[in-house]
Amino acid sequence: MCGIAGFIDFNGASSEHDLEQMTHSLEHRGPDGFGTFIHGTAHYKTGLGHRRLSILELSDLGKQPMNWKQFTIVFNGEIYNFSEIKAELQKSGHAFQSESDTEMILHAYEQWGVKCLDRFIGMFAFVIYDAGKEEIFVARDRTGVKPLFIYHNRGLFLFASELKAFHKHPDFEKKINISAVQAYLQYGNVPTPHCIFEYCRKLEPGHFIRTPLRNFQPEPVQYWNVYDYYNKPKLDLSIREAKKQTEDLLKSACEYRMVSDVPVGVFLSGGYDSTCVTTLLQKDRTQPLKTFTISVPDIGLNEAPYAKAIAGFLQTNHTETECSAREAIDLIAELPYFYDEPFADSSAIPTTLVSKIARQHVTVALSADGGDEVFAGYNRYEMILKYNDKLHRIPAFARKSMAGIMDRIPANSIPVLKNKYNFAQRYEKTKAILRNASNRNIMLSMSQLFTDDQVEKLSTHAFKKISSYFDSTELTNYSPLAFAQAMDYQTYLPDDILQKVDRASMTVSLESREPLLDHRLIEFAAQLPDNFKFREGSKKWLLKEIVHQYVPKPMMNRPKMGFAIPIESWLKNELRSLLETYLSKEHITEAGIFHWTEIERLKSSFLSGKMEFGVKIWYLLSFQMWYEKWGK
Repeated sequence: MCGIAGFIDFNGASSEHDLEQMTHSLEHRGPDGFGTFIHGTAHYKTGLGHRRLSILELSDLGKQPMNWKQFTIVFNGEIYNFSEIKAELQKSGHAFQSESDTEMILHAYEQWGVKCLDRFIGMFAFVIYDAGKEEIFVARDRTGVKPLFIYHNRGLFLFASELKAFHKHPDFEKKINISAVQAYLQYGNVPTPHCIFEYCRKLEPGHFIRTPLRNFQPEPVQYWNVYDYYNKPKLDLSIREAKKQTEDLLKSACEYRMVSDVPVGVFLSGGYDSTCVTTLLQKDRTQPLKTFTISVPDIGLNEAPYAKAIAGFLQTNHTETECSAREAIDLIAELPYFYDEPFADSSAIPTTLVSKIARQHVTVALSADGGDEVFAGYNRYEMILKYNDKLHRIPAFARKSMAGIMDRIPANSIPVLKNKYNFAQRYEKTKAILRNASNRNIMLSMSQLFTDDQVEKLSTHAFKKISSYFDSTELTNYSPLAFAQAMDYQTYLPDDILQKVDRASMTVSLESREPLLDHRLIEFAAQLPDNFKFREGSKKWLLKEIVHQYVPKPMMNRPKMGFAIPIESWLKNELRSLLETYLSKEHITEAGIFHWTEIERLKSSFLSGKMEFGVKIWYLLSFQMWYEKWGK
């Protein structure tokens, strides 16, 4: 895991100092080494910078930027099957100097060109400069585990693992993209491929750019699309065959991600996803795995007893750490630096805490993110399956009337239900679904916080909806469940989950690996019938059946828990001073992005007891804290 940054400057004004400053801003991603490369011609100047976190080939033979023949590369990530690809290349006459996957990429690119991407199993974002052909090749992994931002304006092309590197270049024009702000209010992040700044974008997962520098046209090209696999006919397999093939894929994905020259551990919550990863790795090993769990009992976040029981049963070397609410709260002031694009998922806080604990013992940690998207584990999938038909039996006028009645009944006035986890937010989303029950709107309603109308009222600028993967029409062969899973894989997964995990782990220079996001797994699972994923009221049914072969079912039977944070309570108490500072009339009018009167109304409603506005206040506070750090 590393940090990469660089430029192609057609004005020739960029200096080595500029490149060093950009690269050093990513030191937290790679504290073990630093390197730069600059090459100039009469038409452009190219600069590549790299911060290294040493995982494979710890010697200087793994140092970057790496040169071979006319090629120079900077690479962030891991190619897990590099040994097999290297052996194939050696048969074709290639000779290697190191045990580095970076060196393998250069040889694979010379041998197969852009088709080398089809052979890679891994997570990656890399840039290759070909001085011989005077062209550049930029690529990002299929799911978007590794980030890559791009800036292109006035003859200057910048790239970096994080946006903060762009701020270190003197010719970066910092101009906020108001449409991206509006989208952030709806999703809690800026959806791919958009960016919070004008002239910037995220290179989409499963895309590459290959362009000559004499005729520079950095247009992304797609080389992989999850929708292609959802559109295929469902596989005709028995449950036994499906279970065997799925377990084989899971085992392969997990074992690949243990390849490392430094210590490796596993995040273990005691839920099905992390238990599956831990079980498949530990069952054939004599040495115990290192597993890690945190708890914050005074805010109700405590999976430690479940994780401890699983760790004891599997006989892992388990580390359990208890954190205080104060430790979690103190992290909030640091978030805008590491999340240098507005980001409002509060589970970034405990994710950062567990990363800090793991980093004290290992340099690499396996995480089980992706299991819900691949195997259908979210509660919203259950709701779609249970209520989709029922919703459509209710006449539209009746549904809209029900939503209108709910508008007049605050969520916190409903007995019993008001005490359920996240009830206020679910209450709001239910109203939106009642108003429009199409598959697309159900997913939008479940994914969005502020509605279009609410954003329009808040914003001082005209509302302009930006396109995203929610607008895709590529899915042609789908059930409501498959539609929801595919949409989440292209939106919520890369824009929220993977961005959160990347920044949280890189905050402490920890490499996080995601075995459940191996592309071979989703390609197979997308073609499985729905009832292999949701059966007899059980979400993730197939994955659970695999786990039950190794871990007694009674040990696994517990309610699903997330990394939930009591944001509403904190905003009224511990974070009240932040709320009053950043959502003050002075700060809001200075930024000029939101109407103060609407902010004041939301604040007053929340502080007077309407808890359903708590997450909206958190989104606004997170943005204003980001703006104070990066937007001015």
